[in-house]
Amino acid sequence: MLKEDTLILSFESSCDETSVAVIKNGNEILSNIIATQIKSHQRFGGVVPEVASRHHVEEITKCIQMAMDEAEVSYDDLDAVAVTYGPGLVGSLLIGIMAAKTVAFAHNLPLIKSNHLAGHIYSASFVTELKYPFMALLVSGGHTELVYVKAPGDFETLGDTRDDAVGEAYDKIGRVLGINYPAGKEVDRLAGIGKDTFNFPRAMVQEDNLDFSFSGLKSAFINTVHHADQVHEELNKADLAASFQGAVLDILVNKTFRALKTHPVQQLVVAGGVAANQGLRKRLASEIETRKLDMDLIFPPLRLCGDNAAMIGAIAQIQYDKKDFADLTVNADPSLDF
Repeated sequence: MLKEDTLILSFESSCDETSVAVIKNGNEILSNIIATQIKSHQRFGGVVPEVASRHHVEEITKCIQMAMDEAEVSYDDLDAVAVTYGPGLVGSLLIGIMAAKTVAFAHNLPLIKSNHLAGHIYSASFVTELKYPFMALLVSGGHTELVYVKAPGDFETLGDTRDDAVGEAYDKIGRVLGINYPAGKEVDRLAGIGKDTFNFPRAMVQEDNLDFSFSGLKSAFINTVHHADQVHEELNKADLAASFQGAVLDILVNKTFRALKTHPVQQLVVAGGVAANQGLRKRLASEIETRKLDMDLIFPPLRLCGDNAAMIGAIAQIQYDKKDFADLTVNADPSLDF
């Protein structure tokens, strides 16, 4: 490694992925180990916090060794250790935090506490150089937000979800359709072959704000399916999925382009687990072309849309450059926002 290169060992354990990565200069992935727990949670239809925590304990040490081996670095090569400290499940966060503290203490390395949401946004830095200011649409299982990023690490939340996050809504309606957790990918696939015939509500699109609400849409969907079951009517799953996704995309697109009108930028970053949704990718690209906007649409690679430690290494580089270090008293903040 060149002396001026910065190597950060980063940890992510906010939910049901145990991940450790080695990131060079904030934009090059030397390793990004992800141990997923999906199969353990599928039978419950969602993440069980106690189960998730136990899996993190079992996997974290192995992930550290694998990340170091794959990156072909030693602890002496590292410049800092970074870890997600929120938001997320408190038990899961604590496993990553304790592991990161241990490595930082044992090897006398500075510790960086990073925001999971900021990490998702900065996963885009592995695709291209980010130009400030830029807009971020953050769509995941726990969050739906419009964030204006004015400068490196400087965030302004323009709109947030008032109830269910978009990814959460996908999982809940997927359960009604008999789709295993996580349901987003299969609902997206079905939506691609179905038609929007049910005209589900588009909540808050006429209100003078940039906030989101998906609870009413979720309830309308579930009520439609339950009523059909009661009267022994068989509904087309693909059409149901297309109708649900059509409403979701209308809401996301409406709010996003209203935000872009008041905050014009050169780049729109879409991040979080739902950024992998093919319908969303196509719709946003189409809208930008139709509106003739001179703006780049940036999605992280599919493998970086879900939770991973590489994204924590990306935001941690900005904090490292600012010497924004934490001490060993850092604790989990499960409700952290920007």
